[in-house]
Amino acid sequence: MSDQPRRPRPSGKPYRRPKKDPVRILAFEALRAVDERDAYANLVLPPLLRKAREKGDFDGRDAALATELVYGTLRRQGTYDAVVSACIDRPLREVDPPVLDVLSLGVHQLLGTRIPTHAAVSASVELARVVLGDGRAKFVNAVLRKVAQDDLEGWIAKVAPPYDDDPEDHLAVVHSHPRWVVSALWDSLGGGRAGIEALLAADNERPEVTLVARPGRATTEELLREEAAVAGRWSPYAVRLTEGGEPGAIEAVRDGRAGVQDEGSQLVAIALANAPLDGPDEKWLDGCAGPGGKAALLGALAAERGAMLLASEKQPHRAGLVAKALAGNPGPYQVIAADGTQPPWRAGSFDRVLVDVPCTGLGALRRRPEARWRRRPEDLEGFGPLQRGLLRTALDSVRVGGVVGYATCSPHLAETRAVVQDVLKQVPDAELIDARPLLPGVPELGEGPDVQLWPHVHGTDAMYLALIRKTAP
Repeated sequence: MSDQPRRPRPSGKPYRRPKKDPVRILAFEALRAVDERDAYANLVLPPLLRKAREKGDFDGRDAALATELVYGTLRRQGTYDAVVSACIDRPLREVDPPVLDVLSLGVHQLLGTRIPTHAAVSASVELARVVLGDGRAKFVNAVLRKVAQDDLEGWIAKVAPPYDDDPEDHLAVVHSHPRWVVSALWDSLGGGRAGIEALLAADNERPEVTLVARPGRATTEELLREEAAVAGRWSPYAVRLTEGGEPGAIEAVRDGRAGVQDEGSQLVAIALANAPLDGPDEKWLDGCAGPGGKAALLGALAAERGAMLLASEKQPHRAGLVAKALAGNPGPYQVIAADGTQPPWRAGSFDRVLVDVPCTGLGALRRRPEARWRRRPEDLEGFGPLQRGLLRTALDSVRVGGVVGYATCSPHLAETRAVVQDVLKQVPDAELIDARPLLPGVPELGEGPDVQLWPHVHGTDAMYLALIRKTAP
């Protein structure tokens, strides 16, 4: 190495190589993947964290900070965009997306964490120097210094319109949801400020990891031996990890005897399995089985009764995930790749049918916060015909006296009750049955006969379930 002094830059200051911060670089890479590739953070982040651990760059605290930076930034993106807009002299759309990602990470550290102000600014500027260059780092520095002049509450008072002037826009900025989503969720709840504020706030909370002990393969007692594990609230097969944790490190999860599954999803499968039937109970169908969580629980429940499960999924790669989830199931099952609207099985073949239909995913914004920014109102028009087609096929597939469960991870009325009501008008030999008694102990299930679960009420994803019995024509 040369002993000569470092050559000064034209400004007279010696060049200083930017410090690479593995945590913030990883968080930036995850945000870029979400933006550029329409990826989901819950799929992008784990392999990035695993790679960092293998390289020796990360310990547990680093992984926790990177996770908080990514998810916290995505959840609060709408609020932070409004703050940044107030601190720049150009439209937000004219800021390059990588620059905006660095700014958003910095704003989250300033307004959404306990990281000291000077550390949040300096770390963000260093990140900008590494990934953007010195010129853009100066812009990041200038903006974040403006942001640092107030706290989150102060900024919201500045950038959110008063509630009385525009309730939906106020809630959209305060709780970081697109206005159309606020409006749709409010309609689904049936009005009232307290309920919508509680729901939007719940969407911005980090959800617990919930496991399912698949009957006949694992028990909740086994899972409760894990650190910080407590019993689920509603499902007899659920165990919650109250301090996060890595599910892949749990033996029963690695072996496929248990899985990660929200309690709302478990309740849908359990309710269908326990719905009263007229006649035999031998053949079950999961008509939209990917990626396999509900199919694995249904398969285990079917096995306890000696019933067979057919799990159908249109996309071959997702059918492969279903096969992996069902591998080792104690009873008979089959996995096929088939279009649920053009099924290869004969009408009236099944005693129980579940269709958990593709949807906007507005019920799982806690887990996939980026979906709120990715979805558009017009997406409903694309899902609607498919949802109706899948429900009609499900009703064709079940025998007289059998039961169909229509489920969706969205509380949007256009994806829930509107679909069921429209199809039932076209299928006279079917009737809704009350799903509420099949979720024993679960409070505040509404007037029925269908069920809508809520994050702020039940601590689950906002799963919807309607149970329909096929009647004689």
